[in-house]
Amino acid sequence: MAATAAALGIGVAVAVQARINGELGQRIDDAVVAAALSNLGGLLLLVALATVWPRVRQGLGRVRAAVLDHTLPRHQLLGGVCGAFLVVCQALTVATIGVAVFTVAVVAGQTVSSLLVDRAGTGPGGVQPVTGRRVTGAGLALMAVALAVSHRIGAALSAWFALLPVLAGAGTAWQQAVNGLVAATAQRGGPARAGVMAAALVNFGMGTAALAVAAVVEIKVRGGWPLPIPATPWLYVGGPLGVLAVGISAAIVRITGVLLLAVGAVAGQLVGGLLLDLLLPAGPSPVTITTITGTALTLVSVMVIALPRRRART
Repeated sequence: MAATAAALGIGVAVAVQARINGELGQRIDDAVVAAALSNLGGLLLLVALATVWPRVRQGLGRVRAAVLDHTLPRHQLLGGVCGAFLVVCQALTVATIGVAVFTVAVVAGQTVSSLLVDRAGTGPGGVQPVTGRRVTGAGLALMAVALAVSHRIGAALSAWFALLPVLAGAGTAWQQAVNGLVAATAQRGGPARAGVMAAALVNFGMGTAALAVAAVVEIKVRGGWPLPIPATPWLYVGGPLGVLAVGISAAIVRITGVLLLAVGAVAGQLVGGLLLDLLLPAGPSPVTITTITGTALTLVSVMVIALPRRRART
């Protein structure tokens, strides 16, 4: 139950981070550069922690040793690239398909991929079978998100553009699994918190590198740097919030599995977004009954997935 609550908390943190990063992107008129700046802030925070906390550096040393002796495949260090791909997909597709379709497509890819990743045993929690209960919960989550954003779905859709966020959502599920594996490797023989921070550092390092490349390409395509970087401090809190979300995800995925973590985070995002729209509206986006109903339904889907499996009668 505590792990499920933590997954919901991750979603709330991500919702706040998205609002902050969105505001930064509007201020400089470039979502990719804004995301790169946010990730860089998170990376610098983690580097500072590693500098003053030797056990984080020891965790990184264990990860390096595991990569060198092939007990941790190199590709499992690339989770942060999937997060970068999600941001780039958002910048490329939202103007065409809209935020609502983008959200539904990401959740569709994430829920299906989470089922498959759990079934394959990719994450640190091992193999989790595809059961009727888990499929029902995943389906409820997808329907809930579609309902919650239905008032924003336009008539014209581009199926090809919608495939990109589906792939990005699928990559996010894999990212959560491999970050958990990196954390488990980093904390062997050491404290769990140090292992989680080491995994977050690897994630943010890879993600920031990928976003830096994307930002350079974006700037060259635009023909110059976007608007001046604002000096408002709170616009850069997105990075630390991302550190919190990635760290907690890496810590609890072995307990929740990838599907419950993903659906719990989605539910938390909807709850967080609903609260932000009610308390701090960012524009003409009124809260509707479908938004409230869809958000409530995601919480039901989390409970369905979190229900313990029935033991076979003997």
